[in-house]
Amino acid sequence: MPLPTSRRRFLQLAGTGLALAGNPLAAVAGTPRPLAASPARSDPAPILLNFNECPYGPSPAAQQAARDSVAASGRYQFALAGELRDAFPHGEQLDPKQVRLFPGSSEPLNRAALLWTGPEAALVTADPTFETLGEMAAARGALVQRIALRADGAHDVRAMVDAARQQPTGLIYICNPNNPTGSITPRADLDWLLANKPAATRVLLDEAYLQYSEQASLAGEAGKRDDLIVLRTFFKLYGMAGLRLGVAIAAPARLAELATLGDNPLPVPALAAGLASLRDPLLVPQRRLQNAQVRQATIAWLGKRGFACIPSEANCFMVDVGRNGAEWVAAMKAQGVVIGRSWPIWPQRVRITVGSEAEMERFRDAFAIVAGQ
Repeated sequence: MPLPTSRRRFLQLAGTGLALAGNPLAAVAGTPRPLAASPARSDPAPILLNFNECPYGPSPAAQQAARDSVAASGRYQFALAGELRDAFPHGEQLDPKQVRLFPGSSEPLNRAALLWTGPEAALVTADPTFETLGEMAAARGALVQRIALRADGAHDVRAMVDAARQQPTGLIYICNPNNPTGSITPRADLDWLLANKPAATRVLLDEAYLQYSEQASLAGEAGKRDDLIVLRTFFKLYGMAGLRLGVAIAAPARLAELATLGDNPLPVPALAAGLASLRDPLLVPQRRLQNAQVRQATIAWLGKRGFACIPSEANCFMVDVGRNGAEWVAAMKAQGVVIGRSWPIWPQRVRITVGSEAEMERFRDAFAIVAGQ
């Protein structure tokens, strides 16, 4: 069975030109009510609402900083990396020694699977959630226990802890806000998880989408204990998916373990753009508000037409289309709008990335056609 699409899988496919096409989709035979769809649109480029990318790209200041850095990028610019690392803990009550930069947050996530899961160290994760860690752990021979999300989209931390107690468990993975749902696991639940999990089990907390939410980060807690690793990224709200920059926050001993798998200098334009982004005090609140307004308007539009969505605090959400999700994705693509996929546990729900207002207008037009409304 082919692996589900993930950030890692996307990078594998991008070089072959398949990234824009989305998942290979086949019509399901015997569907009693075929989806309504008109002939494919003639628009020159599709609307891409499938990989949770920020439609606005890097901020103007970040773009300028990246351009200005190119002339000096013939050298590694280690000092610039240090400047960015030192700037990141601002407001997080962290020591720079608890921060390590990577070319994206998927890199430390993959390293965590290699270091802390295997035949004698299971992984406990949610279902549905970002799958790369589960794929990596399974490839290592680890038992992967997938625990269904609660009805409100939060992680079922009590069931996850119960699963971790059944056998030696290397990692519990929490994505908060969760991908693909955009849903939040409350801080009280995370505190309970940290207080009640097996002592030898580490928690990998992926905060890739946190800046879209009003929720507080647990980065400060990662600096106080040796069993919590927090991941952050510049891919999402900062609009730097193609520039590749991420952060791991943990006790120095945990960061040293992650570094045992190798280290390389980071792209100079990414460092420059990341530093410029951190120095803009208005960027996060402005984009958070902009995303929330577009997201909630879209969810309200869907709700008025009978399509339920899980509450989201990210730049994505899941909508229950009431029919085969793969077929719905294919029908939307025929209208020039590429959306995310469904998950095996929720075959009638599909993930939607929040685009710009203009992109979501195209989304609504296509969705109405596919829905036959």
